[in-house]
Order: sequence, then C-alpha cells, then structure tokens
Amino acid sequence: MTDTVPVADLVDQNCHGVLRTELGLGTFEARLGAADSPAAPGTTFFDTQTGFAVRRWCPPPLGLEAHCPPARYLARRRELGVAETSRRLLRATGVLAHLVDTGLPGDLTGPAELASAAGSEAREIVRLEVLAEHVADTSGTVDTFLVNLGEAVHTAASSAAAFTSAAAPYAAPDPPDPVRVRAAAGRWLARREEARLAARRGTAGREGGGAPVEPELLDHLRWSAVACGIPLQLRLGTADPACLADFAAATEGHGCDLVLLHGYPYHRQAAALTGRHPHVYADLGAVPARTGARAAALLAEIMELAPFGKLLFSSGARALPELHLVGARQFREALGRVLGAWVEDGAWTRQDAARVATMIGSGNARRVYGLE
Repeated sequence: MTDTVPVADLVDQNCHGVLRTELGLGTFEARLGAADSPAAPGTTFFDTQTGFAVRRWCPPPLGLEAHCPPARYLARRRELGVAETSRRLLRATGVLAHLVDTGLPGDLTGPAELASAAGSEAREIVRLEVLAEHVADTSGTVDTFLVNLGEAVHTAASSAAAFTSAAAPYAAPDPPDPVRVRAAAGRWLARREEARLAARRGTAGREGGGAPVEPELLDHLRWSAVACGIPLQLRLGTADPACLADFAAATEGHGCDLVLLHGYPYHRQAAALTGRHPHVYADLGAVPARTGARAAALLAEIMELAPFGKLLFSSGARALPELHLVGARQFREALGRVLGAWVEDGAWTRQDAARVATMIGSGNARRVYGLE
C-alpha cells in the first residue's frame, strides 16, 4: 500500500456559508447535487461520488460509524440540531482560514459566523454582480449609479480578500469604452425596473431581480476590480479556460492575480494557463469533492502541467457543512496519495513532498491573498 504524505494546514480560498435551517431528506439530497436540478425519479444524489464521500467522512464527527445509512445519518443530524452539527463538521475540517463568497442567496452564515463555528479565521470575497445590484438599489440615475459603483468597488477592495465574478467567464481583453458602459448600465437599470414591476404584479421574477448584468457593464466591473490590485476570482463552471486567454494576457503586469475557480472538467487547460502567466492561479475546488475515489488521479493530472506555486486548495462548499468536510478530507487524502506515490518511486524526497503539500494547502493562498 502506498504511503501518504500528511497535508496539515489548509486555507479554504473559496467557499460559502452554511444553512442555518434544518433540512429534510429530500432537500438534503438535492443539496448534494452539482446542479440545481433534482435527481432523476427513483434515484438519489447519495449515489454519486459526493454522496459516498459524505457517508464516508461525515458520520464519525457526529458519533456514528462511517458509511451508515443516509436515513440514520439525517436522524442524528436532527437530534444534534443545525448549530451543533455545523460546529462539529466544520471543526473536523481542520481548516485554519476561510475566504467566504457572500454572493449566494439564502439563509447562509456570513464570514464571522462561519469562523466562529469552525474555530478559524475568515475574510469576505465580494461578488461583483451582487455589489452592482446593491448599488443599483440606492442610485437614481445612470450617472449616479456609475459614480457610486466606482466608489463601492474601491471601498470593498479595502477590506475584502478578493473579488469574484460568477457570470460567464469570458472577459474583454481591454477596458470597455465609457460610452458603451453608460449605455449598458442604462439598459440594465431599465430591465431591473421592469423585473421589479413584473414581480409586484405577480407576473414574473422576484422583486429587484431577474436581470443579469449586461456584458459591457460586467467587463467594466472586472477591469475596475483589476485596477484595485486585490485578487480576482473567475468562475469557469463548465467553460474552457481558453476563453480567458486574452484577458489573462492583457491583465499581466497590472498587479492583480487571477484565480480560475472550479475548472473541472477542463482542469488540464486551467493548469496549463497558470504556467503561461505569472499572475494566473488555478483553484482545485470541485475536483476532490466531485470526483471522490478518482480525486488522486485528477490532482496528478493538474500537477503534470501547473507549477506547484500556482495551485490553491478550496472546498467550493455551499449550504451544507458536510461539503466543507468532504472537500477538506478528500483533498488531504488525494494529495497525500499523489505525493506519497512519488516519494515511494524515489522521484521526490519526503521533505520536498511535505513542502509542496504545505504550499498547495495553505502557503500559496496566504501569499496571494496577503494573509498573515
């Protein structure tokens, strides 16, 4: 059996808060899915790599045996209550610092509450689209909106760990023309007002929402974030990172690091992009949690192409504290197995493997985000 290299300290450089409310079986299962759609009739998301990982890692902190039946696990969860369940699971991650994207809707804990439950430090990641929505709600005209938006971005940069954008990852290789930005802002504000009125009439959407940020306005936001000098996280989803090649080249030398989030299944392309630009980093986010028993193989593929100083751990977890624990435990085990195999083959020394484990687990994030 291959020896493993311990992966101790972790900084979770992209995660979300956890739900404060109790969940039934169906709702809990739905939260295990990678997409927002439900499982097919007669099936369950427990029968996924994520579901099996939850059954492996999460019962013991709650006083149950690993791989216990889902119904028994959820009964124990209800017995302990949401707060105690979250505390036990989050503390079992061993994560020392959380960078929390606060842009998701729902009754989720914020950075301070998450840190208290986990016994960690926490910093906020500001989502640009949500910031624009907040500014739009308090700005009367297009010109006022644009002025307030610029001030809000710079104010947020003074305390945030990073900015993030969840929209389509393509970004223009040049700052957009101010005239086009103003026109895009006007269209977006008008569409938001239409959506708000429709919601009040009960004919569509939710009040204040339903209007995605216009592309030119989103490019303006991203370039404004680049100018602030703190890291900018770009969520890839299922997009090929090649769509960001021009933006990566254009932003080199601007003092802003780009972090590519959740690149699986284009993880090799994301890894390769980090090797071409000194300011581009790859998040390992969804790989361990989503691929379960295959996580070590996927991490090895990424490490074939990316400089080790360009890789960052994250859980990418949202809503369920179980996903925080699964992300941390799967990552530790997978990276430990990959490095252990290289040590066993004589390709690496154990000292070098331990050093790289610390870099990827926490050191790179501390450097990129200026964490003490």
